[in-house]
Amino acid sequence: MNGIIIKGIGGFYYVETAEGISECKARGVFRKEKITPMVGDRVEITVNDNAENTIDEILPRKTVLTRPPVANIEQLFIVISGTEPKPNTLLADRLTAIAVKNNIEPVIVLNKIDLTDVTELIDIYTKTPFKVIVACGKTGEGKEEIEEALKGKISAFTGNSGVGKSTLLNLINPELNLQTSEISQKLGRGKHTTRECTLIKLDDDTYVADTPGFASLELLKQETILKENLQYCFPEFEPYTDKCKFSTNCSHTTDKGCEVIRKVEEGIISKSRHDSYKALYNEVKDLKEWQVK
Repeated sequence: MNGIIIKGIGGFYYVETAEGISECKARGVFRKEKITPMVGDRVEITVNDNAENTIDEILPRKTVLTRPPVANIEQLFIVISGTEPKPNTLLADRLTAIAVKNNIEPVIVLNKIDLTDVTELIDIYTKTPFKVIVACGKTGEGKEEIEEALKGKISAFTGNSGVGKSTLLNLINPELNLQTSEISQKLGRGKHTTRECTLIKLDDDTYVADTPGFASLELLKQETILKENLQYCFPEFEPYTDKCKFSTNCSHTTDKGCEVIRKVEEGIISKSRHDSYKALYNEVKDLKEWQVK
């Protein structure tokens, strides 16, 4: 039978098929080939009456995230709260860059709009090609837009602890009853509430990954984006990068003939996003490819 891995614990994998959920072990051939099944994998399994059920084949993966280990994620919902905790645009822009690098579509969700004005954040992200949803987990605003964006895809929610990821998912499907946490006034952030990697089914072919790695900042430990590739992870730069005076080696960090910076000055590209790009560029500018694992 064909199915999808919705959970993996201690070498056992729980595969959802048309017949229900089967507990399976991976065949030994995967260990020999150093392949580990992941939550989100589409697989072929054999269900046995008098022996362990087995995963026989892992179908080709569309996308792979190694930290946390999840396959076939198509969308990354990056939740930013207007306040409590205060918005961290550099973090959000790191996450969008990681998503773009891994061929995953970023979706920006601006949450907690009942507590503060998010006009500035709207202005930043509507200047990108990313879908932007304004939401409130308490009032239900944005619920229909999120539901529509989720349909028929495997998605994940990420962002700082306390931004309201679990609250939004509970809003979409109250039967999930995901644990949420109050904001720590002392630390200014939420406590991690998710404990194990699980694929939550919302509807036919609609799943959300709920994992400790997305709830924390583990996702930021993805492979490094080298300086020469970073510009491609900010897709709003793309129409202008070949128009720079020194287009073959322009870093887009100084204004010597840089068309990207000119568009920032004109307000076409967000200054906040460009500041994030420069911060990320400066982190890796001296890094060589051979130094990256």
